Amino acid sequence: MMLRYALQTVRARKGGFLGAFFALMCAAALITACGTLLETGLRGTIATERYAATPVVVSADQNVHQTTVKHKKGKTKVKHKAKPIAERAWLAGDLATELRKVPGVREVIPELTFLAEPLAPGAAVDKDRTAYGHAWDSAALTPYTLTTGTAPKADGDLVIDRRLAERAHLEPGDRLTVQSTQSPRIYRVTGIAAPAQEVRHETALFFSTAEARRLAAHPGQVTAFGVLPTKGTDAAVLKRSVSTALHGTKAPHGTTAQVSAGDGRGAVEFLDAAAARTKLVSMGGAMGGTSLLVAVLVVVGTFALSVQQRHRELALLRAIAATPGQIRALLGREALIVGAAAGTAGALAGLPLGSWLHGRFVAMGAVPGTLQHTVSVFPPFAALAATLLGAWAAARISSRRIARIRPAEALAEARAEHTRPAWGRILAGLALLAGGAVLVAVLSVLRTEPASTPVTFLAVVVLASSVALLGPLLVRAAVAVLGGPLALTGPSSRLARANLRGHAARMASVVTPLTLLIGMTCTVLFVQPTLGNAARAQAREGIRADWVVAAQGPGVPAEAARRLRTQHDTVTEVVRTTVRVGLDKYAAQGVTPVGLTRTWDPDVTAGSLKKLTEDTVAVSELAADQLHLKPGSPLKLTLGDGIPATPTVVAVYAKGLGFGDLTFAHDLVARHVDNPLATSVLVSTARTQTQLATTLREFPGIHVLAPAAADSIQAARQQANAEVNYLAMGLVLAFTAIAVVNTLAMSVAERVREFALLRLAGATRRQVLGMLRTEALSVLLLATALGSGIALAVLTAFSVGMTGEAAPAVTPLVYVAVVALAGLLALVATALPGRVALRVRPVTVATAKE
Repeated sequence: MMLRYALQTVRARKGGFLGAFFALMCAAALITACGTLLETGLRGTIATERYAATPVVVSADQNVHQTTVKHKKGKTKVKHKAKPIAERAWLAGDLATELRKVPGVREVIPELTFLAEPLAPGAAVDKDRTAYGHAWDSAALTPYTLTTGTAPKADGDLVIDRRLAERAHLEPGDRLTVQSTQSPRIYRVTGIAAPAQEVRHETALFFSTAEARRLAAHPGQVTAFGVLPTKGTDAAVLKRSVSTALHGTKAPHGTTAQVSAGDGRGAVEFLDAAAARTKLVSMGGAMGGTSLLVAVLVVVGTFALSVQQRHRELALLRAIAATPGQIRALLGREALIVGAAAGTAGALAGLPLGSWLHGRFVAMGAVPGTLQHTVSVFPPFAALAATLLGAWAAARISSRRIARIRPAEALAEARAEHTRPAWGRILAGLALLAGGAVLVAVLSVLRTEPASTPVTFLAVVVLASSVALLGPLLVRAAVAVLGGPLALTGPSSRLARANLRGHAARMASVVTPLTLLIGMTCTVLFVQPTLGNAARAQAREGIRADWVVAAQGPGVPAEAARRLRTQHDTVTEVVRTTVRVGLDKYAAQGVTPVGLTRTWDPDVTAGSLKKLTEDTVAVSELAADQLHLKPGSPLKLTLGDGIPATPTVVAVYAKGLGFGDLTFAHDLVARHVDNPLATSVLVSTARTQTQLATTLREFPGIHVLAPAAADSIQAARQQANAEVNYLAMGLVLAFTAIAVVNTLAMSVAERVREFALLRLAGATRRQVLGMLRTEALSVLLLATALGSGIALAVLTAFSVGMTGEAAPAVTPLVYVAVVALAGLLALVATALPGRVALRVRPVTVATAKE
């Protein structure tokens, strides 16, 4: 019976439930979109292209492993964890001998993959097609076959793929400059090759075997082996045979060989896609978690306002003997009906939204296109379940008071708002405020971005939740402050003051989403500049060089740096990577040790950089604190390509934010990265910029910059990286903005009778609109103060933890724009429903049934 009443109520009050429906639908769409990203990270397919004709691929393990054994209460618990390394791991070339002995193996083809970017005009590589070099012997792995010309035989010969030839208008006999791991070199195009099936994510350049080995710069090693079966041998059987034969086989320095087949080959070919899985899981989880928290806060507020608007109806039900349980059941079933409809619509809308979001991440370079977007029924059903649960819980929370108090009190409160919030609400609000303060305090001691970022946004949501619960008290406090000025500014302001004082709970329901919008937007916009500006400031202070050499392409060749070196000048090559200490990831760099202090000063606080060699390392204060290191301590780590090393700490420096946590000798790092070209070269010299540029004129795309110009380029790169975070959190902010408009529109639309009575009492239409405008501006002022205070507290704590200084980077113009946008939303969402409500004749409204 209660379900029938709920259906009748929803049917009769469609307009009243529209706001809740819209909020729930947006929440479901957002959760579904984030869910598809999370699922793509967990289950997304990486289809192979390069190894399409190779059923089985043998490669080096691309992970660092850690096994922990715990003994507790007589039981042994073994836990195994693995994390991906940053660079490509290599295999011993003589492993081919073992593979050829495996039954069912027809041929074993060694594969070399290395950086090789064409530099000729018109031959720029597509953004979504990375250029790689290979030996022509491995063309059969795809397979590539010659369409014209001949295979490369001499060191200066080159075969290019058909797409590159068409784009650059190249034919056999033409010359092409290629920037690989060594100095750029001009090659003669001897042939053009085409793949047997479409290759969409790679530009392939094929060299002679000797030249490919020279450019790969890993003597006696290969990136992978393609294993071809004999006729009639099944790929799955071959994989098991190869795995059995290689069980326990170690690659150089202990890296384990792994065998891949089917879709597993794609992860071997596209290492960036395999690494992006972890990033997408983290991003999707963070977005989904934040979205869910914001959705709960918004939906509870929307249902609270909806129940408040039906206070008289529910009070009458109590007066005619409806029990508290029946009232709760009625509201719960209504919420489930609305939640089911909204959740279904939102889940369906979230699927294309998730696809669009994935496409934008790919276009911005945050996620490689080789990681295919994956969609199943799980995200929509999870969103529907979350929507139903959220709607039911919101209805139960919102109905607590009306279901608990006596019928006579309910009828009395239907005409006049309860003057004081319940003690339970106040205590819960104070508890959330204390929890938010604890999160802010914790944030001030977190010193890594992965740890601080989720706490940052969680603190904003928790503090905004405390505002939602303490809202009526905050509104009354604001009225006490603003009451005097409002009383002196005309009848519209006096009406607004009376409404703010008499309907604090209704106004508080509007303050909450506005506070969340301003606080969350300011945090999203200013958290990345706070970190980026501090890092760039440290880099500016630490670079002593007169000039910085940078490249438009993959990097600055070692030969370019060699030509700049003279007896009186110091040249420092910088190459960057990421290493693992245990399973923890640390940003690292390699620098030329000779004359280092003339070009670079990371503010050494212990030890000396003069002892930096291939067997030593300098660490930041953060790394030293986390790993308990000091000069003389050994540091066991895994280099970017999976090779273990144990250098000795010789120095500790303060400017780790600007220069990374670990600093090695350049030659050590260059041997263990996919791209050994320098990201920048620091030059201390008396020569002019023109003289340096003349020395480097033979190197395409190399520029000599002043340190300030190099800093500007770095700022632009940071902005580009920040745009990914803006997009990720932009949907949450858009949902919050929609909630602001939705809540304001609901708040104004239900006051039609009030407006009519004011008109009949002598107020003009203009005065009523002025009252609404004054209410909106008063609420905006309070929300701005609260939202700005929340953002300032969170950003200051983030700055203290990450940079050591209470200096959040707030751009005044951007802040004013945020407040102006929130104000525009508030005024428009108030004025439009207000004008619609005032179109009906006051007498008609006043004499109509409630």
